[in-house]
Amino acid sequence: MLVWSVFEISLPLTNPVIKFLLILAIILFAPIVLNKIKIPPLLGLIIAGAIIGPHGFNLMERDSSIILSGTAGLLYIMFLAGLEIDLADFKKNSSKSFVFGMYTFLVPMGLGILAGGWILELSWASTILLASMFASHTLIAYPLISKLGVAKNRAVNITVGGTMITDTLALLVLAIIVGMTTGEVNTEFWIRLSISILLFGLIVIVFFPIIGRWFFKRFEDSVSQYIFVLMMVFLGAVLAELAGIEAIIGAFLAGLTLNRLIPHTSPLMNRIEFVGNAIFIPFFLIGVGMLIDYSVFFKDWETIKVGAVMIVVATLAKFIAAWLTQKTYKLSVDERSIIFGLSNAQAAATLAAVLVGYSIVIGETPTGEPIRLLGENILNGTILMILFTCTIASFVAQRGAKNIALAEAYGTLDNEYLLEEKILIPINNIENTDELVNLGVIIKSSKNKDGLYALNIIYNQYNDGSADKIANKILTRATVTASATDTILHGLLRYDLNIVNGIISVVKERKITDLILGLHESKGISDSFLGQLSEGILSKCDTTTLIYKSVQPLATIKRHVVIVPSRAEKEIGFPYWLVKLWNIAKNSGAKLSFYATEETLKFIKDIHLKYPIEAQFTECDNWLEFLKLSQEFHKDDNIIVVLSRKNNPSYQNSMVEIPKYLNERFKQNSFIIIYPLQERETDRNGIDLTDATIKQPLEKLDEIGKAIAKIFRQ
Repeated sequence: MLVWSVFEISLPLTNPVIKFLLILAIILFAPIVLNKIKIPPLLGLIIAGAIIGPHGFNLMERDSSIILSGTAGLLYIMFLAGLEIDLADFKKNSSKSFVFGMYTFLVPMGLGILAGGWILELSWASTILLASMFASHTLIAYPLISKLGVAKNRAVNITVGGTMITDTLALLVLAIIVGMTTGEVNTEFWIRLSISILLFGLIVIVFFPIIGRWFFKRFEDSVSQYIFVLMMVFLGAVLAELAGIEAIIGAFLAGLTLNRLIPHTSPLMNRIEFVGNAIFIPFFLIGVGMLIDYSVFFKDWETIKVGAVMIVVATLAKFIAAWLTQKTYKLSVDERSIIFGLSNAQAAATLAAVLVGYSIVIGETPTGEPIRLLGENILNGTILMILFTCTIASFVAQRGAKNIALAEAYGTLDNEYLLEEKILIPINNIENTDELVNLGVIIKSSKNKDGLYALNIIYNQYNDGSADKIANKILTRATVTASATDTILHGLLRYDLNIVNGIISVVKERKITDLILGLHESKGISDSFLGQLSEGILSKCDTTTLIYKSVQPLATIKRHVVIVPSRAEKEIGFPYWLVKLWNIAKNSGAKLSFYATEETLKFIKDIHLKYPIEAQFTECDNWLEFLKLSQEFHKDDNIIVVLSRKNNPSYQNSMVEIPKYLNERFKQNSFIIIYPLQERETDRNGIDLTDATIKQPLEKLDEIGKAIAKIFRQ
């Protein structure tokens, strides 16, 4: 009794400790239990919210704390949708998104007007408002699809873009109907709305990236970066509300504008997804469940009739829109399932509209009872619609996403190089450890979390133990940085009298495929470094080698300028370094700007047509011509120069001068020098392969397609 009296147990619960404990228990166990009977996790949280809510066992009220957390969760979903979207695909599918947005707005509006006016016999204002509720939807199934690894599928991009169109139009209809009902719609209303929306868009699109890039360049603390991102989400939401549109539009636009500043493989992205999926999004789903009142099933036949009409119209309209999109763009059945699953769920915008309509009194009955724009039957029917549409959306979206994920898994092309990808990063300076590891993570081609190695070589034969401590500290830092992205990094400590020999030995022992060498920000490429590189590593090591000097974080790079020598496509290593660049573009969202000869660009453009990323191509016949264009390069550009080892097809004597040019003319820029993978002069049988290496470009070109295809399947 003493324990009970201490906590003052009563229903609904008021003790914040017990309430939070109960919610955490639901977040932990509800998906586990319901997943055993094939119920999607997000639906499990909604059902759990209904059970503990005021209409269930009344264990907890849907008070301000639940509403606050739920609102944050909804904004988080929309923000993640904008953050995870592939910008190149988003631009490519923008016309498709617009068409789907119009389908999923006009079809529900049309069916809704017919149902409201003919079946439910509502007034014209109530009918249009009801139809706009069918037109809007919530991406409640997005976290489920994201977890299954198909968030970059074109169907998802089309749906996310269309969601912003239909939700914006539906909420504008809500604002207009409310304004007309209250007599506020006039010329001033339209001017004010247009100007406010325009200003909101300009502020978010123009200033958010500038503010974000400035912040990420100056503050590297992980906590500060996460709080900054969260602040930008809510700032975007507030600006949207000030403009007269829903906060979810602002959250999505904030995610879209910060997309390029938060690489998909970065520690910050990992933290954003983790916190959202662990706390904010579950709170939102539980809050949605608390709205569900099962008693409306038994109140009266009119409520059941209204609810049934709303469920049928909403589901049928969204399916027709998805079907029309499928037929228009020849999508697969599973892609149609994803579109329908994402767009069928009615929750946030629908609930906002019905509550606004219910709060507006347009008259009185003879007995003095208020006549509302949307009556109690519509309100209760909306709750039923939310329950059914969220359930249908969860199952359909999960089925389509699973089928696509399985098809991608079985359809992955066999590429031995990518399957055995191993990246080695020799590190001896803790100051640039994070950036070197981040580069290693961002260029990885495989979804396999393994395959990253950090090496520290102790070459002081009079070591008193201090070198060991420093080396272990550096390797620990590298391991922690990699683990923040869910990547396993193997720390290697080696004792050797010669650093170059130590690196080469590890490359051979571990069968390393890619080597990343780092330069300190304040130092250039010295003659001694080049001497060790050319005489040691490059002459004895066949791997793709990247030399990286980081002046600013990779996430803040706007553009990667890639300088490619003539005949680069004739080298055996061509597809492998090109895949690394494709990974950089896919994982960071930054543009690739290629400077190369017409012949070389033809190969790259062919790949770009099949696997588009944001890129531009400039024909450059003279290898050193890019130096004349240095004035066109900006501080936020990363210079990537592809060189070659001696006796290889693309090697030129002038390549020796490139490091000096980089030191002199691009001190303010980050840069990466790439030495492609090369084949030894003779194979295991002693057959001379030099001529074969020159003749093989067309045969080896298929390797590019295989490698990049694997990236896109992931």
